[in-house]
Amino acid sequence: MAAKSSSEGVLSRISSTVSESPIVYKGKRAASDAGFVVKKLLKSTGKAAWIAGTTFLILVVPLIIEMDREAQLNDLELQQASLLGTPTPAAPQK
Repeated sequence: MAAKSSSEGVLSRISSTVSESPIVYKGKRAASDAGFVVKKLLKSTGKAAWIAGTTFLILVVPLIIEMDREAQLNDLELQQASLLGTPTPAAPQK
């Protein structure tokens, strides 16, 4: 039993020595700083994604819808012209 308690003492001393070393402290500090930077970066990236997404919805989506309507109107005019027998407008000749 005495050997067991002395080995636990050695392990606890080694563990405390390692955990109190300046290298471990600097490593923990670096990990903490890196975590802080990553958190700030993700937060600012989320804000930028929100701004880009709402800008796209407000400016680009209505443009796409209008272009689609214009294309449908052109197709309808061409279809009506072909049904009525009027010649389709040809490309201008040089």
